[in-house]
Amino acid sequence: MSAASRPDQTPVVTRIAPSPTGDMHIGTARTALFNWLYARARGGKFLLRIEDTDRARSTPEATQGILDGMAWLGLDYDGEAISQFERAARHKEVAEAMLASGAAYKCFATQDEIEAFREAARTKGESTLYQSPWRDADAATHPDAPYAVRVKAPREGVTVIRDQVQGDVTIRNDQLDDMIVLRSDGTPTYMLAVVVDDHDMGVTHVIRGDDHLNNAARQIPIYEAMGWPLPVYAHIPLIFGPDGKKMSKRHGATGVKEYQAMGYPSAGMRNYLARLGWSHGDDEFFSDAQAKEWFDLDGVNKSPARFDTKKLENICGQHIAVMEDATILSEVEGYLAAAKCPALTSEQKTQLAAAMVYVKGSAKTYPQLIEKAHFALVQRPLDLDEKAQKQLTDVSNGILKELTPHLQSGSWDREALEGAINAVCESREIGFGKVAGPLRPALAGRAVTPSVLDMMLVLGREESLARIAEFTAKCPSA
Repeated sequence: MSAASRPDQTPVVTRIAPSPTGDMHIGTARTALFNWLYARARGGKFLLRIEDTDRARSTPEATQGILDGMAWLGLDYDGEAISQFERAARHKEVAEAMLASGAAYKCFATQDEIEAFREAARTKGESTLYQSPWRDADAATHPDAPYAVRVKAPREGVTVIRDQVQGDVTIRNDQLDDMIVLRSDGTPTYMLAVVVDDHDMGVTHVIRGDDHLNNAARQIPIYEAMGWPLPVYAHIPLIFGPDGKKMSKRHGATGVKEYQAMGYPSAGMRNYLARLGWSHGDDEFFSDAQAKEWFDLDGVNKSPARFDTKKLENICGQHIAVMEDATILSEVEGYLAAAKCPALTSEQKTQLAAAMVYVKGSAKTYPQLIEKAHFALVQRPLDLDEKAQKQLTDVSNGILKELTPHLQSGSWDREALEGAINAVCESREIGFGKVAGPLRPALAGRAVTPSVLDMMLVLGREESLARIAEFTAKCPSA
């Protein structure tokens, strides 16, 4: 038995189906991105299904986290998010249809009987794959007792999964069990629900982690029992940490909301995740438009990708440098909220916008951006850091007091400001850095800052002079 593909002309429909049992994992985000890129590039649909059948572990908070994560990543989906749990009646209907057609059967085996079978198999060194005695039993022998519904999996031959990433994967049918599709309490299983939902949603391409590869072989009999066309399968490799093991908390952050709270730009994250396990030549930095144009399943690697924070930061820095200022401001607000930091005031937003051209070219994350723009966001009186306090000297006082008259007159542009500083340099026969040394803490309260010329242009004449005066007043000889 083999898995056939749909006709090429069928409109593409992909989906992401996370479980709301915890934070949205970065691997789920990468899978969502691949599905989104594949559908959007082909004018198809990208759908979101919340697989919330595990009522004991599913939470509204985790569901909201998925929705927030998708929004932050910029992965828009078509229609409303679908709850798998709310479709339980439909799942049961399909199970009963398979039962009626003979593709499934009632299994009255108890858990104790199943465990006894497996224990005996272990003792004999045989397969513990459960073989139900009820598979071909006459209905007249059925007891009046609770039963599960099991699908009749093929016992002979092989199942071939024609996978767009893994190639043809062959699984012996004697390795497949008669999977339960309806429990004895009447509730459908996850494995049944996935197939029914994918069919009913019109999903043409199932792009998911390769940890689901074996599930495909077990799910194919349901498609065939119902006479439904198989989706195109593409099982993508998992994300590993730097140590080559499946990415987990021991490697650091794994949840999408954690990366937003750390201040990574969503465009940079999309770029990095797209490149994580997929390639287009040697291209590392690219836009969403380019990713949509280039992305295809034949570019997905078979081997697991390794998450590299330094590469992520490098890509994010390149994106911040070319992003529209308004987009950065909006994302900074989202970052501050996610990180539970105080929001920017209206004045701070204005000042950050003014400083943006001077600080965004060297920031890799939004915390770095805010740190570089510190001078524009703080108000007098400035707190001096330890290195800045070392500039509170008679020499600094003399330099800044000599500079002040030059700044009080003339134009307030880069050429004029540079000329004012050079005039003091010539008068004192010192280098530019000797003037910038005390000017940095005077303007920012810190010894490490952006260019003094950049800071003065952002702050303006009045504020710059006020800060210089405040600083010199603290010097010993003031």
